[in-house]
Amino acid sequence: MKIYTNPTSCWCGGARNKTLPFPSPRSPPTLPHTPNPSFAQPPTMASMMQPQIILLKEGTDTSQGRAQVVSNINACTAVADTVRTTLGPRGMDKLIHDDKGGVTISNDGATIMRLLDIVHPAAKILVDIAKSQDSEVGDGTTTVVLLAAEFLKEAKPYVEDGVHPHSLIRSYRTAGNMAIQRVKELAVSIEGKSLEEKKSLLAKCAATTLSSKLIGGEKEFFASMVVDAVLAIGNDDRLNLIGIKKVPGGTMRDSFLVNGVAFKKTFSYAGFEQQPKKFLNPKILLLNIELELKSEKENAEIRLSDPLQYQSIVDAEWNIIYDKLDKCVKSGAKIVLSRLAIGDLATQYFADRDIFCAGRVTEEDLQRVAAATGGMVQTSVNNVIDEVLGSCEVFEEKQVGNERFNIFSGCPSGQTATIVLRGGADQFIEEAERSLHDAIMIVRRALKNSTVVPGGGAIDMEISKYLRQHARTIAGKSQFFVNSFAKALEVIPRQLCDNAGFDATDVLNKLRQKHASGEGANYGVDINTGGITDSFANFVWEPAVVKINAINAATEASCLILSVDETVKNPKSESAQGEAAAGAMAGRGGGAMRGRGGRGMRRR
Repeated sequence: MKIYTNPTSCWCGGARNKTLPFPSPRSPPTLPHTPNPSFAQPPTMASMMQPQIILLKEGTDTSQGRAQVVSNINACTAVADTVRTTLGPRGMDKLIHDDKGGVTISNDGATIMRLLDIVHPAAKILVDIAKSQDSEVGDGTTTVVLLAAEFLKEAKPYVEDGVHPHSLIRSYRTAGNMAIQRVKELAVSIEGKSLEEKKSLLAKCAATTLSSKLIGGEKEFFASMVVDAVLAIGNDDRLNLIGIKKVPGGTMRDSFLVNGVAFKKTFSYAGFEQQPKKFLNPKILLLNIELELKSEKENAEIRLSDPLQYQSIVDAEWNIIYDKLDKCVKSGAKIVLSRLAIGDLATQYFADRDIFCAGRVTEEDLQRVAAATGGMVQTSVNNVIDEVLGSCEVFEEKQVGNERFNIFSGCPSGQTATIVLRGGADQFIEEAERSLHDAIMIVRRALKNSTVVPGGGAIDMEISKYLRQHARTIAGKSQFFVNSFAKALEVIPRQLCDNAGFDATDVLNKLRQKHASGEGANYGVDINTGGITDSFANFVWEPAVVKINAINAATEASCLILSVDETVKNPKSESAQGEAAAGAMAGRGGGAMRGRGGRGMRRR
């Protein structure tokens, strides 16, 4: 047997090794060998000396570079296309059907974004800014998503051409700050007006918000109701002091506002029918205790030496409950409300003494009654003094549709209000509630900030013109980026026209011409005629804080998405999933075995 040691004749010998099409008769015998693709190039000595570095778990998905930025932009654009058609008074509604069989009909941007259950990590940022806009100002949720997506869409060609994202981000931040400053300059204050004038101005703001909702046909009716409700709670910031109760049936016009508290009749025991259902200037006792016979929660054991002692134990339980009820009656209260149960014995006891009672009142309703009537919730009936009792001018129980409602009106502190909503389908009433929530938030913001700007795309066109003029004074690439920002702002009037079925190009040309003349700063889209109109003169107003927040949030979101150039997806490894599944099976099997061995026949 011959041993070959010539380095030039082995496969790994280096660059001098030759691959022949046919084996030479003098070449050494070789084993069949399929070279690994990773060794297509002969390794150098330096690479052979370096150990392989593994940073990420096997199966980790990574994508990076310019293609990743473009992919994120495309995902955000796709999300915006979903809510694009809901913008404005002629916006369409979306019907969302979840896996539990629930159906939601809405054109509220935040509601739709929340129910879409988006899984793309970059597109989730748009969901977050829609939620923040909803919680901060209540309206403009669709606007903020559209603006963010349009900023990204305008940046996409520059990213594809090799512009560094941070050049775009720098210009976008500058343009965003200038846009916000311009909104503040154009805003008109409603401070110093009389109460009637202020109510009229706030109703205009509420009507602008409601015009794009499902209840837009009755916007004047609901706008005045919303303004009255917000003014009723005064300077209190707690939104839950305005209750919205839904009663199916009737028409929207059957909805009404209660300057006080209204809630649905709670579960009641026998004897409730004998209680009075109307009081004038009653005192109200609010409790957080049970008024019923309580059985021992644990298996209590009492040993008696004399059978006669058993009756004394039974009597002690009755004496405890009667003592509580007697103290409630002596307090002078004519209405007793409790968050916990009021049993059949207590219900009959109060009925015999012409006292109204209701148990299992929800925490929210009880707190609103306390705020309205000036009462305090008690955790004991001992030492109930007049200072802790509430009062109101009129209490009555009324029939509303198929429901009975307890209504407290003419409350002294007047720090709460309740809107009772009527309507046909449940989905319609749910959407009406969301619409009123937006209008309530807008009126509260307008009261606090007291500056408004024209709607209908007027403010967007004016800012766009302002930024275009500023862009001409900039030298360098930033001129293009600021111009793109200005162009993106035109998406609002363009989408308003598209949703109303008008020619967006024609209307935008008219708006550009009007704004460029210097006299048309308040001109926006006229939804009724398909032309342009003075939005401010037609009372299409919105609080300046809505537009400021929308531009700020959209700019921040677009800059954040542009700054991401790598996505690392780190899924659970197969072994971890296998262990979890095995653990679940073991738990299930162990439980079954325990159940069989624990309570079955005794093993022998």
